[in-house]
Amino acid sequence: MSETNQIDINSLHHIVLRETEDDSLLEIEPNFYINLADFIGNLRKQEFDGVESQIKDTMIEMATELTSLLIHIRLDKISKSDDLEIGFLLDEEKYILDSQEEQKERIEMILSATINGKSKFLESLAQNHKTKKIVVRFLKETDEIVGADLEKYGPFKTEDIATIPYENAQALISKNIATKVRWED
Repeated sequence: MSETNQIDINSLHHIVLRETEDDSLLEIEPNFYINLADFIGNLRKQEFDGVESQIKDTMIEMATELTSLLIHIRLDKISKSDDLEIGFLLDEEKYILDSQEEQKERIEMILSATINGKSKFLESLAQNHKTKKIVVRFLKETDEIVGADLEKYGPFKTEDIATIPYENAQALISKNIATKVRWED
């Protein structure tokens, strides 16, 4: 598929079908996910009435399901492959694999510290994680809070953005008071 080819529901279906029928990772054009995001984004922007609106919604649902299926199939192939053709990996897939690699490193670090009796290191790691700052957007008004780092934060109004300790953010997120802001969005 050349870069000038636009993605539509038929070409997406064809790519997913090809990927499911072959045990090896197939080569896909480098801008595939970007083009796919453009296709779905443009589809979402279109406004129709009646049956045409239902068709559009069904196409979006199909494209979403096919996209999810494709990503999961490709990642499954990547995880099971011993002789992976790295050139066939798209940048977005490399981004996912990078986070998996970091997770493996963290597991090894915790395992090593635990079996080597490095309790102070584990305590320090846990404390650093609790007080690590993340960005959240408030969904409800919230009074001042005392953070895990013993600093005061707030008060906050709905839609305020703040950087607060991870432990506090998780508590607010679990109560639907705030949501994590991802800079990639």
